[in-house]
Amino acid sequence: MPRLEVNVDHVATLRQARLIDEPDPVSAAALAELAGADGIIVHLREDRRHIQDRDLILLRRTVKTRLNLEMAATQEMLIISREVKPDLVTLVPEKRQELTTEGGLEVAGNLAFLKDYIMQLKEEDLEVSLFVDPVLSQIEAAKEAGAAWVELHTGTYAEAKSEAEAHRLFGELLDGARHARSLGLRVKCGHGLNYRNIKRFRGHAEFEEFSIGHAIIARAVLVGIERAVREMIELIRG
Repeated sequence: MPRLEVNVDHVATLRQARLIDEPDPVSAAALAELAGADGIIVHLREDRRHIQDRDLILLRRTVKTRLNLEMAATQEMLIISREVKPDLVTLVPEKRQELTTEGGLEVAGNLAFLKDYIMQLKEEDLEVSLFVDPVLSQIEAAKEAGAAWVELHTGTYAEAKSEAEAHRLFGELLDGARHARSLGLRVKCGHGLNYRNIKRFRGHAEFEEFSIGHAIIARAVLVGIERAVREMIELIRG
């Protein structure tokens, strides 16, 4: 049965707009879990634009399902992940000027560095996922680097301008997922997924987990986070 991890970054984005203490992403995570979420995701960015160190520490204490920490492959984040010990570390590319992550990690071109970095994470018994585009060479490099998971970047699919384009891009995701599984990698996917474009994934067991944040939090503004999470789970699982 496919699983849903909920990203609560945008709850923190709303809080940071006023630099106060609400809404609290830690409380949002608890409500998402009560609604059936299988995991919670946060991206601790270098510039701390939304999630703060305090949030990560409290989430580690309170999350009952699985805590997935998205982070750049930096020395600072290596130290933090060793201290916090999330259930999964997802390495993502990061640019200060971007609004959100713009594409997959360049694994093949940075293989030696990432192999060493992942080895250091694994020495702390941390499981590692790499956020990559659905490109076979990048997926193969993720396996060689030592990742246990790949999270396939669905942003290009989500931005498709026509049904024909969406169909073609979904085919690339499906091919990527099948290739990853043939290599022994577990497969997640995420970025830009919402209550409409998620429907194409239903029934495809190649995708083990979905990472969704913005669409759920946006829906939660209108109907509450518990209902928003339950509705997404119903779409994923049919």
